[in-house]
Amino acid sequence: MPRILVVEDDRDIALGLEEDLGRHGYEVKTVGDGEKAMQSGKEDAWDLIILDLMLPRKDGFEVCQQLRHAGVRTPIIMLTAKTHEAEKVLGLELGADDYVTKPFSPRELRARIQAVLRRVSEESLGTHRFGECEVDFDRGEVRRAGTPVDLSALEFRLLAAFARNRGRVLSREQLIDAAWGRDTFVTDRVVDTHVLNLRKKIETVPARPRYIRSLRGMGYRFDG
Repeated sequence: MPRILVVEDDRDIALGLEEDLGRHGYEVKTVGDGEKAMQSGKEDAWDLIILDLMLPRKDGFEVCQQLRHAGVRTPIIMLTAKTHEAEKVLGLELGADDYVTKPFSPRELRARIQAVLRRVSEESLGTHRFGECEVDFDRGEVRRAGTPVDLSALEFRLLAAFARNRGRVLSREQLIDAAWGRDTFVTDRVVDTHVLNLRKKIETVPARPRYIRSLRGMGYRFDG
C-alpha cells in the first residue's frame, strides 16, 4: 500500500483526497501547513508527497526546496491554483516531479500519481559510492576498497532500502517491509542483527558506524 503525504490547508480538499485515495488503495496522512510538511516529510518514509503551493507558515515552493536540500528524494506533485507558466517551471526547477492545477478531478490526480510512482519504480539506483564502498545495484555487486564484498540477498535488500532513503530515518517496521516483505513477522532483534552484520561488511569501524547510524527509539538512518 503506497504511503502518501497530502499537504493541503483547505480541510475539505484534504479530507476529499484522503477519502478518495484511501478508497483506491493508498495509505494517506494529511497536514495543513508548511512547517508540519517539513517535519513529516523528513522524518517519515513516504512514497509520494502531494504538496499545495499556497500554505500557512511555509509555502509549497519553500517546502519543496528545503526538502530537496535536506536530501529527501520522495516524489512531489504540486497542487496549485495558479496557471502562470513561470510558477510551474519554478516548482519543477526546485525539485517537484509534476504539478496539477486546481480545480482538478480525482481521476486526473490518481493518473498523475500512478505515472510518477511507476516512473520512480522503474528508475535504477545504478552505482552508488560512499567511503571505500562502491555498490552496483544493477549487477548486485559490492566492492570495498576494490575488493568484492559478499552480501546476502537480505543484506543487499537492506542496503538498497537505505540507499533509496538516504538521510531519512527508517523504522524497523519500514525496513521489514522493504527487505523481508509486508505482513512478514520479524522481530526488532532480527532486524538489529542483520543491520549489525551489514555494518561489519561496509563500515570501516563497525563499533562506531559512520554510514548506518542508530537513532534511539526511532530506527536507523543511512548517511552514505
